[in-house]
Amino acid sequence: MNRRTLLISAAALTLAPAARASDRVFYTPGLAEAALEAGETVVLDFWTDWCSTCAAQQRVLAALKAGNPDYEAHLRFITVDWDQHGRGPLSRALAIPRRSTLVALKGRQELGRIVAGTAPDDIAALLDRALHAARA
Repeated sequence: MNRRTLLISAAALTLAPAARASDRVFYTPGLAEAALEAGETVVLDFWTDWCSTCAAQQRVLAALKAGNPDYEAHLRFITVDWDQHGRGPLSRALAIPRRSTLVALKGRQELGRIVAGTAPDDIAALLDRALHAARA
């Protein structure tokens, strides 16, 4: 990787979360459930604003989405505020252990999850698995 590419990538990782924060879709009861019932491929992000691991995951997600527009074109991303819904029916039904959990689902089938992980390769693999399912 040359220096210019590195600097551009670093800038994208720094600025992308701020630019995308307003585009986030926050969970309300029934939103994810309706999408899953309709057979959509959904990525649930169990997040809270005070969690540093959640913030790191957001930076990685923003960079991955910026690098592959197919993610947002074919996947539905829903942020679940852990402080509001961490003990709610959706979290209980999916056995979500904590904030900073990413779960990919298609319909009623779980495609994979990451708990407290921030490695770009792991998150990309989860999104790729979801993308593959969405296209199937």
